[in-house]
Amino acid sequence: MSRLVVLSLGQGNLEDGFPAVTVQLGEQNNFYGMKFTASLPAAPEISVIYRNWRSLYSLFHQRLGLRLNVEAEVDDDFEIEEAYITNISEVDLHDLCEQLDNSINAWLNSTQFHKIDQQLRTQLEPSAEIRFIIETNDNQLRHLPWHLWNFFTDYPRAEVALSAAEYQQPNIITVNSSEGKVKILAIFGDSRGIEISQDRNFLEELSHQAEIEFLVEPSLNDLNDRLWKQSWDILFFAGHSYTKEKGWLQLNQTDSLTLDQLKYALTSAIARGLKLAIFNSCDGLGLAQQLQSLQIPQVIVMREPVPDLVAQKFLKYFLAEFSTGQSLYAAVRYARERLQGLEKEYPCATWLPVICQNPAVAPMIWSQSAKTIISTQKEYKATKSDEIRLQHTLSTLLIASVLVGTLVMGVRYLGMLQPWELQSYDHLMQLRSPDEKQDSRLLIVTIDEADIQYQIQQKMNLRGSLSDQAFNQLLQKLDSYQPTTIGLDIYHDFPLDRKYPDLANRLQHDDRLFALCKVAASINKAQDGVPPPPQVPRQRHSFSDFVADEGDIVRRQLLHLTPPAKSPCVAEFSFNFQLAQHYLKAQGIRWKINSNKNLQIGDVEFKELKSHTSGYQKFDASGYQILLNYRSLLSPQKIARQVALKDILTDQIKPELIESLKNRIVLIGVTASTSSSDYWKTPYTSNAADNDKQIPGVFVQAHMISQILSAVLDKRPLLWWWSGWMETLWIWGWSLLGGIIAWRIQQPLYLGLAIATALIAIFSICFNIFTLAGWIPLVPSALALIVSAVIAKILPRPLYKQKDVNKLPK
Repeated sequence: MSRLVVLSLGQGNLEDGFPAVTVQLGEQNNFYGMKFTASLPAAPEISVIYRNWRSLYSLFHQRLGLRLNVEAEVDDDFEIEEAYITNISEVDLHDLCEQLDNSINAWLNSTQFHKIDQQLRTQLEPSAEIRFIIETNDNQLRHLPWHLWNFFTDYPRAEVALSAAEYQQPNIITVNSSEGKVKILAIFGDSRGIEISQDRNFLEELSHQAEIEFLVEPSLNDLNDRLWKQSWDILFFAGHSYTKEKGWLQLNQTDSLTLDQLKYALTSAIARGLKLAIFNSCDGLGLAQQLQSLQIPQVIVMREPVPDLVAQKFLKYFLAEFSTGQSLYAAVRYARERLQGLEKEYPCATWLPVICQNPAVAPMIWSQSAKTIISTQKEYKATKSDEIRLQHTLSTLLIASVLVGTLVMGVRYLGMLQPWELQSYDHLMQLRSPDEKQDSRLLIVTIDEADIQYQIQQKMNLRGSLSDQAFNQLLQKLDSYQPTTIGLDIYHDFPLDRKYPDLANRLQHDDRLFALCKVAASINKAQDGVPPPPQVPRQRHSFSDFVADEGDIVRRQLLHLTPPAKSPCVAEFSFNFQLAQHYLKAQGIRWKINSNKNLQIGDVEFKELKSHTSGYQKFDASGYQILLNYRSLLSPQKIARQVALKDILTDQIKPELIESLKNRIVLIGVTASTSSSDYWKTPYTSNAADNDKQIPGVFVQAHMISQILSAVLDKRPLLWWWSGWMETLWIWGWSLLGGIIAWRIQQPLYLGLAIATALIAIFSICFNIFTLAGWIPLVPSALALIVSAVIAKILPRPLYKQKDVNKLPK
């Protein structure tokens, strides 16, 4: 099967370079197999060398018989300037050829273009037949001898063609009968000064294979009538032609015309099956450009003025190959390279023939056995077979989408998508509007560097960040605040100073006061555990442990665990849960384990995180964990009102402020970075200010307490997720949509826009649901959409009539 390469040069020119060059590799039935992008640097020297070469070539060949109208000039872009030429010689022309060859290869071997060159040589076999299409509207680029690129030496079965930057399939009305001969309309124009009778002889040799009608120096009206009245497969012209802004034909000795004067007749001929036009005449790129605007499948022209003998030999070699079943591209390369034998007398003869191709249409093949044109893009009638193919397409899309969805779910189950899903979770968390207020049920007593220095200045016996003297004074001062619950978020694993018996008594008997300890990890055999203060009864013990993800980011809240047997801390409930449940208990609200085996406080169920829950697919799910729905604030440290230890001890708090702070949960914690390692990252870290990159653990505890209280008392939603089946259905739906989009839309630009729109839709839906506290699959859905679209492009595509294609799901 032949390979197809479309090199699109995009916007740019030789003076400024080409910033966005793309190449697409495909096959005959799969145009969009793969795509790569690169760029090309500026190469103004190519334009200069080509201009000099063309000037010298034209002057050199003036002594030869050219199929160029005697009144025609070289087109305005390439006027012959005598300043360029001082001595017309074959040696000078040969030198310019070498310069142009070297310049083109240096340009295409540039570092910027290396990616495309490497991919082409990786993906293509040297033995493959390759249709290599250069897609550009730039007149200079269309004139360049692209076949000089070393690529075409390394790939002997590759041939270059030119294409317009915009094209589409022609609107075929009818197709010539597959049982008749190939139909050729051969036009012989004004032959003054040239010999075109040999062209007729070569065509007549095909009379046993083709039905040929000859028009010799016809009038415009005669030619117009023949194009309208009969269907043709091939249109042939021999005679004088030239390009000057547009392509011109010398139809007879008195009449010259542009193809615009035959626009409607040619459009009709293309619609009725005209597949190939051959202009065996001079300077035909202008003619090809006009025909390409009418969406003709293929045109063969001479890109420069052509000597008689070169034109005759090319036609002879081409027809001999093409009529025996060789592909159009193989036949053109064979005939073009055969011309090398003439280059001693006619330099650059191999540079002249070029194919101009509509990439939306497969090239025709002349089958000698059937004596017919075989087109891979046939027009189908509305038959039962079309319905079967349509059903096959739908089945293929369904099966492919199910396989892609299963693959994505499998990869997700193994935890390979978890890092991306957690990053997307953080991004969604950051995008929420910071419009929530502080939790008025909490008060945080902070101990920072100034508070520690104050204790030192007061000659307190400081064995940590909080001396027993300061702790005793603090608890006495807090009595005026009438706290509902007091939580000491500081380890106190050393004996109390005997100077403060009141402190020991308070720790033992004050039911409002909760202390913490650290549970030992079972693998460490209690080495990293921290015991609670011995004076505090066991029922008021609580563990401080957090469950953090990779990077020490806290996204989950641990409420309960079973400590190892040898742990110095045997508390089963977390610090935040103990404080919250004590506060709620004072309001008559108690907790229980409901019939779903989930924690329930009041009428609110706290759904437990299990293995393979939403974006969490590979994590330690031991204990009772829930997702932590941080309050959306300008800073996560603004969770509650804060007062400094020193301000309380020195009575700096005004009585009216104390009155407003009564009946709260009081948290006592360290915020001094030099005296504590209790700092944690949050979902806001990646986008946070420097002072919020890591926050003290006491603030994280406050968020956890606030989540429980807000859910029970304020009905603030807890984070929720879908069941596994619901997530699977959601991901499969986007997989199916990706396949449908890629199947229905063939133009790369529109396909890219459609995929981008679908991705934006996925993100918008996921974010809007996240604002309602729902965490649904974002990364797996986007991945399924993209993978399914890629696979749909790779799959072979059967051909349908447009009405059948419209039956595909929208």
